[in-house]
Amino acid sequence: MEQLDKFRELMRRDRVFDFMMPDQMPAVDVSHEVLLYVEGLTVSFDGFKALNDLNLYIDDGELRCLIGANGAGKTTLMDVITGKTQPYSGMAYFGQTHNLLNKNESDIATLGIGRKFQKPTVFEQHTVFENLELSLRMSKAILASIFYRMSSEQSDRIAEVLDIIGLSKQSNQLAGALSHGQKQWLEIGMLLVSDPRLLLVDEPVAGMTPQETEHTAELLTSLAGERTVVVVEHDMAFVRSIAKKVTVLHQGSVLAEGNMDEIQNNPDVIEVYLGESQ
Repeated sequence: MEQLDKFRELMRRDRVFDFMMPDQMPAVDVSHEVLLYVEGLTVSFDGFKALNDLNLYIDDGELRCLIGANGAGKTTLMDVITGKTQPYSGMAYFGQTHNLLNKNESDIATLGIGRKFQKPTVFEQHTVFENLELSLRMSKAILASIFYRMSSEQSDRIAEVLDIIGLSKQSNQLAGALSHGQKQWLEIGMLLVSDPRLLLVDEPVAGMTPQETEHTAELLTSLAGERTVVVVEHDMAFVRSIAKKVTVLHQGSVLAEGNMDEIQNNPDVIEVYLGESQ
């Protein structure tokens, strides 16, 4: 009986073992207030330069919008930042010390960089809550998975994220039954529960209703400050509603940067996108 009691104590549901805990997220040096440094990036595919000596600097805590025509280099840039594509030349640093070009996709995610693709990818046969639980930052080792028990802190974190993304009432609903906009918010939530420092969000309002678009604008705006958010989007009305600073890419390079009024009145932007000069 004594041994049984000891075993029950060892395996109680609120116990979290050291080997089950995730690795600590590495510290990021933002002493110069810049979180992401991209300099001289060049990526070539069969002679086509998807990125052409691109320079970009994103401040810690800012919300930056990237715009540009198809083929301007937006997706390729995010591919490089997340380790999916290696550039021909250039550098990309996360803070002062983390060289992203020396790390694989998993290592980069561990640093605190999360990416949301245009098409939402959720586990449709699982509930909203279960989707968030599966995305928690935790050890994925075999023993950790066998003995996994959700802690009260993890449960509280999921509840907090559900409130942030506006899906608390849908917590027990299957993800497959959500609307398109709700699936987009759920995927953002799946990134948030892993506590990323930088969020890369690709066309978040494509296919949304006006009401869903408005909620998404409020959501992304609320995340900036505590986190850094980079949004790729073609909907200029949406960009205007959220952006303090916009970067325009053209043929793999930065064409212009500034607030939305400055961008819309920039002669180079007008000439490239409207086919006229000012």
